[in-house]
Amino acid sequence: MDKIVELYTKTEGRISRKTFWLGILGLVVVNLLIAFLILPLVGVSMMPSFAGLTDPSADAAAISKMIIDTMRASAWASLVLFVIFAYPAYALMVKRRHDKDNNGMDVLIYLGLTALLLVVQALGIGYDVTTIGEISVPTPSLILTLLSAVVGIYAIYLVVVLGFLRGTAGPNQYGPDPLGGTAAATA
Repeated sequence: MDKIVELYTKTEGRISRKTFWLGILGLVVVNLLIAFLILPLVGVSMMPSFAGLTDPSADAAAISKMIIDTMRASAWASLVLFVIFAYPAYALMVKRRHDKDNNGMDVLIYLGLTALLLVVQALGIGYDVTTIGEISVPTPSLILTLLSAVVGIYAIYLVVVLGFLRGTAGPNQYGPDPLGGTAAATA
């Protein structure tokens, strides 16, 4: 049990790709449990209620308000989940970067950009209102779209580097090889 706690709370040392993926799987499972079981119990849903959209007697203003309110609540819920899981994810990612003999500054930059994007979305900044028929729908502005694209591309880079590339064979400045030293170099 101590190893699991250290996996999510300590940033020293190195971990293998297998340990990284198992750690990420644990975070995803807990995140999904919170997002789809606990948040709805406190009145926050990550999914909009489509009942109002299919009601023929609902007016356009009510549907527009429902869409905007759901989007804002979802953005705030995403920000709260990010805050909860940022440090455990950071601990996993930086140890994986240590396995590549890297200090993990790129992980901090990614988390900072993601936090900025989530705050901007939660505050409703960077959205234009597009009217479709009689319904007003928030749509991301060009700047918000570009910021989202940068964060997405950065995430793909980190997935490749953290999840698929082999670490440094043998010991490095961050500790011993998690695969057992020189035997890993030949595997």
